[in-house]
Amino acid sequence: MAQENKETLRTCEDLKKEFKNLNYKDDSSRIQFTGADGKDVYNITAPFEADGKMYIAGRVEARDSEHSKVVFFEKIGDTWAADLTAGTLTLQDPFVARIGGELVIGGVEIFDDEEMPGQLNYRTIFYKGTSLKDLTRFANGPDKMKDIRLCELENGKILVMTRPQGTIGGRGKIGYVIIDSLEQLDSEHIEQAVILEHQFIDEEWGGCNELHLLNNGKIGVLSHIAQYDGAGDRHYYSTCFCFDVKTCSYSPMKMIAVRANFADGPSKRPDLKDVIFSGGLVRTGEGKARLYCGVSDAQGHSIEIDDPFVTYES
Repeated sequence: MAQENKETLRTCEDLKKEFKNLNYKDDSSRIQFTGADGKDVYNITAPFEADGKMYIAGRVEARDSEHSKVVFFEKIGDTWAADLTAGTLTLQDPFVARIGGELVIGGVEIFDDEEMPGQLNYRTIFYKGTSLKDLTRFANGPDKMKDIRLCELENGKILVMTRPQGTIGGRGKIGYVIIDSLEQLDSEHIEQAVILEHQFIDEEWGGCNELHLLNNGKIGVLSHIAQYDGAGDRHYYSTCFCFDVKTCSYSPMKMIAVRANFADGPSKRPDLKDVIFSGGLVRTGEGKARLYCGVSDAQGHSIEIDDPFVTYES
């Protein structure tokens, strides 16, 4: 059971009041992607190594569509170029993990909803392999669940963070379950996740974006929190918190970036203008980190921030 502590509860407004860099702006934050055929590249991962190269996986789609592909962009000089020899995946919102020495790539698959004809359903899909060129689909999460993330623990087991919605999770809360191996990564185990009840108020929602094993065995969780305003527009913020695997306790969430911290740019729709989607974080040393985000559902950006996990390792 998660060690519940109502003192962890923070609203979006609470977090904005505590955030010291609301007025910081990096005008050069946009990442240059080539080979996307004029389509938008957003909801990107942090850079990762595969096949002896550095890649970013990005969601690529037309501005007026939700049908996307995950494309792998190779770092070449100051740009990231689509490497079509690495293949593409018909998914949204990619993520990357290393489990048991294998590369695990996942994302969100959309498909026709059998129970509600004319509407789309979705689920998280997982691929694994030793190379981008030999990825094999091996697991999927429950229907209508995004933001499932994995982290290999010191004892070889795997922490899975989930995001149920509806009867259990409302608009979206974070859950956790520990499994013995990737063979147990299935809907049955994922639906056994324990909910972190005091991370979001019922009117707001959020999810986990990336998990970092810290040097003390705790988990640094890169996450997001979101809300609607009175006009129905969405507001997404980049956040993080610490999860203690041994005690199953968790720290209050803290804000690490807002849309205004990134360079100006277009949005997919007017209601998505104030949206950033935490993609990944690279700890660069000397108390700094690089945060990679999808911005306004139209671009991929990165900024340098103070390493948010340092305090969790002390």
